[in-house]
Amino acid sequence: MHGKHMQIGEVAARTELSLRTIRHYEENGLVIPSARSQGGFRLYTETDVARLMVIRRMKPLGFTLDQMRDLLDATDRLDTGGNELDPDEREALITRVRGYERSAAEQVEKLRVQLARAEDFAATLRARLPESEPARP
Repeated sequence: MHGKHMQIGEVAARTELSLRTIRHYEENGLVIPSARSQGGFRLYTETDVARLMVIRRMKPLGFTLDQMRDLLDATDRLDTGGNELDPDEREALITRVRGYERSAAEQVEKLRVQLARAEDFAATLRARLPESEPARP
């Protein structure tokens, strides 16, 4: 399936991103369609979908477009450079990726705290409601 091309609608359905959002990421250089059809339609591969999924996962953690671009650049260079990178460059790229991993972990912890507070709040409200009334959606 690696060589199969998908149109933007299928990619949108698979990534749960809107067409507009995918085009926005393209305009900002975060993802570039792997090909174009004869009719000029954007065509994407599994690699493009995986890239969009990285972006999608970074967005709710508060990463900026520049940070997304920087991380994708680092991972692209690590993935394609392989053993051709000199050791210092490779270590610098790994350090950049580690920094993003730490930032993501910190954001996840903050979200856990927020979720726990929200659950406590909902439980407090539930406790104030009379037991005889059915809950409303």
